[in-house]
Amino acid sequence: MTLPEPSLEYWVVDVFTDQAFAGNPLAVVLDGDALTTEQKQTIAREFNLSETTFPVKTSAPGADYRLRIFTPTNELPFAGHPSVGSAWLLHSIDRITAGRVVQDCLAGLLPLDVSTDDVTLTGAPPTIGEAIDTDVLCAAVGLDSADVVTAQPRWAGCGLQWAYLHVRDDAVVRARPDMALLTALTESGPDRAGVAVLSWADGFAHARVFATGVGVPEDPATGSAALGLGVWLVDAGLVAGEGKTSYDIAQGAEMLRPSQLSCVVRAEGGQAVECQVRGTVRPVANGRIAVP
Repeated sequence: MTLPEPSLEYWVVDVFTDQAFAGNPLAVVLDGDALTTEQKQTIAREFNLSETTFPVKTSAPGADYRLRIFTPTNELPFAGHPSVGSAWLLHSIDRITAGRVVQDCLAGLLPLDVSTDDVTLTGAPPTIGEAIDTDVLCAAVGLDSADVVTAQPRWAGCGLQWAYLHVRDDAVVRARPDMALLTALTESGPDRAGVAVLSWADGFAHARVFATGVGVPEDPATGSAALGLGVWLVDAGLVAGEGKTSYDIAQGAEMLRPSQLSCVVRAEGGQAVECQVRGTVRPVANGRIAVP
């Protein structure tokens, strides 16, 4: 049996993990420059992963490639695990060199530092948003205000905005998202991607991320939320307001896809000014897909 022509090469890689069949899976479709946006969306719907990417040529000065990022339902301006996974794959198949590369995406130009072992993504300029009513946020994730540790959740991010709810560790496991309430939260303002429920101790976060704003009920590893967490941690006074602070995030265990995200936030004058997330990637599949 043969595929109808034309067809394109694709890879599936697992991101933010050092073992296959863990982390966050990503489909990367190569040489799709001639595809329309509708064709890219159709292919993303066929893979039905949280994201599918299309690395294509760019005309942006200083950029090495353009990355189009799609969920099964819509295109994203930016996302973390697709950026990390795509850069790692492009280097592994000799399409980009190791070192600093610049990705062109709908959110702008973003630098990545690529090696054979891992990729470090520097997020867009940090932003801190408005406070969120604790009771409303708790209701959206099926928890009670008695579970909350830091009483003032806020929107924060580095390209995409996330709501951060700091709770006891046992509450992270007990979270039960209400999709209607989560959707209403993300529709309350621009670029609001979802809610991160987390515990925090000694530079380590245990997180679950509900990305209803981008059509993903729960995500096993979320680079953009990991970046935004650094912004929120500085604002909440949980890490130093000057200099660099490293922190690690465990995510995805509740989905049987354990993930590890390593991050650094740099702060000045009590505000985050730069956030980075680093991860490893493992390939799991390679093949061809017909062009719609």
